[in-house]
Amino acid sequence: MPNSKNTKGLGKGIDAIFSDFEGQNVDATEENVLDLRIDKIRPNPYQPRKNFNEESLEDLSNSIKENGVFQPIIVRQSVNGYEIIAGERRFRASKLAKKETIPAIVRDLDERQMLEIAVLENLQREDLSPIEEAEAYDTLIKKLKITQEEVSKRLGKSRPYIANYLRLLNLPTMTKKYLKNGKLSMGQARTLLGLKDKEKIDYLAKMVVQKGITVRELERMVTEANNSKPRPLKRVPQKSPFIKASVEELITKFDTPIDISENKDGHGKIQIDFKSTDDLNRILDILGINID
Repeated sequence: MPNSKNTKGLGKGIDAIFSDFEGQNVDATEENVLDLRIDKIRPNPYQPRKNFNEESLEDLSNSIKENGVFQPIIVRQSVNGYEIIAGERRFRASKLAKKETIPAIVRDLDERQMLEIAVLENLQREDLSPIEEAEAYDTLIKKLKITQEEVSKRLGKSRPYIANYLRLLNLPTMTKKYLKNGKLSMGQARTLLGLKDKEKIDYLAKMVVQKGITVRELERMVTEANNSKPRPLKRVPQKSPFIKASVEELITKFDTPIDISENKDGHGKIQIDFKSTDDLNRILDILGINID
């Protein structure tokens, strides 16, 4: 399970959550640890995390080859084998290490508990972005049909803390991508939400990323824009519905901020942002371009 030292976005650890479930004692010393066949195990169907860092998995896989799996994963029995409750990263690394079995503890949980644990475990990721954290809170509220107040109590966080993260989901698509990729900070994103003219958010977010504008500088710009002072923000030409839809599709496909600009004569350009050489190689792979 995730490192217990990481408490980002989560007041209570997964162990505490397990103890909330009647009869779900987390002390592995009091439970039977079984060696289960890996080909009989599948990921939690409610796991919101779909992408795992390949380099980190490779490192864990090498450790498992040398030393085995120190901490058992937790599963529940299903019709066709077992479903992972917690420990998918260890499961994936064990598969990568060509292991045939993995130590596991079998627990009896219902669908609601499976969903909650999947989201809560996701919240303990070290590389969790503010948008991903907001999406996790939103999933708990919508899927479990509970209130912000109930989420805050369950996680040991204040209600304003939860509300501030949920507000980030109101940001436009490109700005959310900047935030998710670490190009915008939480403070910058919250400041952008203060713009009265929501059509300007993506434009100003792009300016922040390109020019390295600080939160304090951004606050002044937002205030000026809201008060219609002498230095108003430059209006961004309205894109056609087709161009807007194309941008949305491209952002979804490449998982990075993308912009399409179009001239009056119908010519234009597509700008694809990348944050590192590895990210560029990933984009080139999606395009089917191989450079030796």
